[in-house]
Amino acid sequence: SRGGYQRTNKWLAELLGCVPTTVSKWYTNDCLPTMETYLRIADLLDVELTELVRTKKGQTSHPSF
Repeated sequence: SRGGYQRTNKWLAELLGCVPTTVSKWYTNDCLPTMETYLRIADLLDVELTELVRTKKGQTSHPSF
């Protein structure tokens, strides 16, 4: 992990200024982040936006962070 800090829901929530349960809801598809938040997540994880929104089958229904 980067700098010895594990990438968890708590880690991401702290960086985005939200609570870990919000990140969990994104992951389980109970709700989705805004486009601005998707862009921030992509920057934090150093990945392309499409990597966050595509499933293994290439669908765009489940965030993969």
